[in-house]
Amino acid sequence: MNLDALVHFYHELSSENLARLPQFYTADAYFKDPFNEVRGADAIQRVFAHMFVQLAEPRFLIKDRWQSGEGSVLLWDFSFRMKRSPGALQTIRGATHLRFAADGRVAWHRDYWDAAEEFYEKIPLIGTLMRLLKRMASVPNR
Repeated sequence: MNLDALVHFYHELSSENLARLPQFYTADAYFKDPFNEVRGADAIQRVFAHMFVQLAEPRFLIKDRWQSGEGSVLLWDFSFRMKRSPGALQTIRGATHLRFAADGRVAWHRDYWDAAEEFYEKIPLIGTLMRLLKRMASVPNR
């Protein structure tokens, strides 16, 4: 896999070029993030297609990357605006662990990001509860 090409694909990802995803993912690729767990390039495409329906201006920015053997780790920022209640630009920071098939395409994709801090805490009523739970679970400052 040319990791540069995959990073470029994510930087330029749009609803118009989403059809190119099978060039980068195997037909039976596995994908998991805090909201989805699917298998197959078609199912992964549907996850990203749903993202474009729900969010305005979604954009990935790969900040750093490491590659070793048949795997890679990407550190990224994902920015977006909510379509249903437009407002400030939101940013989620996360990491992706990739494993590649023999043909160089992604066979396994796992996203890691804190859904509580990066997403739920920003929703009005749920956010208040999440922040309260976080304070209750944290070590007090002394």
